[in-house]
Order: sequence, then structure tokens, then C-alpha cells
Amino acid sequence: MIVRLGATDVLARAETLAELLTDTVNGGASIGFLAPLDRAEALAWWRARAAVVDAGACAVWVARAGEGVTGTVSLAFPDKANSRHRAELVKLMVHRAARGRGLGRELLATAERAAAEAGITLLHLDTETGSPAETLYRSAGWTRVGAIPDYAATPAGDLHPTTIYYKRVGVLTR
Repeated sequence: MIVRLGATDVLARAETLAELLTDTVNGGASIGFLAPLDRAEALAWWRARAAVVDAGACAVWVARAGEGVTGTVSLAFPDKANSRHRAELVKLMVHRAARGRGLGRELLATAERAAAEAGITLLHLDTETGSPAETLYRSAGWTRVGAIPDYAATPAGDLHPTTIYYKRVGVLTR
């Protein structure tokens, strides 16, 4: 089951969200952290997200299995008046034990639907070039813009290119 979390929910689930984040990073996914990512750093990062969610700058969805969290995805909303029609898809994560069952695609579709329902008409993201995530985004109808060399460090600390994607969602009004 996929549910949207409010700020208090993020705090209440911070422990299981931190476990997901450490599993994802320590498993090699390039999502902004270096490995090995320890539990305390992951927990602090998720606890800080609660304020961002509370301010309306980010929306977070989780896939739950019992008391645990098997996946998550977020949308980051710009604060500038000329960019309120778009959002950035961030931190799509699926626990290694739950991969290969369509959960990433389901989380992605959930964020896309929610964005469209909120009046967002354009989504964008960046992902490590050559990563398995690229296959998911392309197959879900995202358009590749291009790659930026040496954009970010992999969890191992090696510089790697990042590919930028976008997808139109919702209804454009002018």
C-alpha cells in the first residue's frame, strides 16, 4: 500500500525510512549520499525532511509492508512564482529485498498522478547515467534531455555523469 506522509508521519516513520535510505545507498544507488551511509546520518536526514514537508516544499509517499517501509518517492516544489507549474521527482528508492516486483514503477506512477492532480504540468529529475533507474524512467514515458559529465559522486565517491529527464503530466493551461 502506498500512502502520502505528512510531517508528523515522516517523524513517526523516521527509523524505517532511515533503514531504507541506508539500504539504498549502501546497495550502490546514487541518490546524493556516500557509502557507507550510517543510520544516524540517514535518520538525521529524514528528520530534517519533516520540516520541509510541513512547509509544503516537498511531498513524500511510502510503500509499506507491515511496520516497515519498502519504498519511497518525493516531489520537491519550487518556491518561485514562475515555476509553480513544475516539480522535481526526488529520492525514488526501493529496498533491495523488494526490487524486481514493479514497486518502483508504482511509486513513480503515484507521484505522477498526484502531481497532475495538484495542477503540476511538468516533472523533471536527474539520475546516474547508466543506472537501472534510467530503464524505468524511459519505459514510463520520460524524455531524456541529456547528460552532464562528472555531475555527482557515486556512493563509492567516483565522479559519474548524470542524465536529466522530464515528463509532461496534467493539463497545460495558458
